Amino acid sequence: MKNLPTDRDILKKIYNKYYDTFEDFERESKTRSSKIYVPIDIEEIANELHVDSELMFGRLYYHLNKKYGYTQPNGSKVYLLAPKVGNDKNAVNFPLLSAILAEMEETHKKNRLSIIFSIASLFISLLALLNTVF
Repeated sequence: MKNLPTDRDILKKIYNKYYDTFEDFERESKTRSSKIYVPIDIEEIANELHVDSELMFGRLYYHLNKKYGYTQPNGSKVYLLAPKVGNDKNAVNFPLLSAILAEMEETHKKNRLSIIFSIASLFISLLALLNTVF
């Protein structure tokens, strides 16, 4: 079985690849339909992550959209991936994506730190055991 990219890997790839595009929005020149929704090339991202583009679309649209999209009090929906925004196809809500990614990065750092402390504790315990035995 091939290694599948994590949700964090996917969002990080999109963030890194399209951050400059998000920043370069100019209302006058209308480089895209909306500042916050940035169109992405799902096939290109899928190729870079070595997965099928249909799987990538499915992960973004059916899984991550359901997990992180929400409905505002006025009834309007906020999507992580919108299949169509104005003339743009497959556009991600970049501020929402960056908030999700920041949360994932924080969780990743906490988990990594916990593992490091666990390994250090195990090493100290082994040293204490060896000291007691010898």
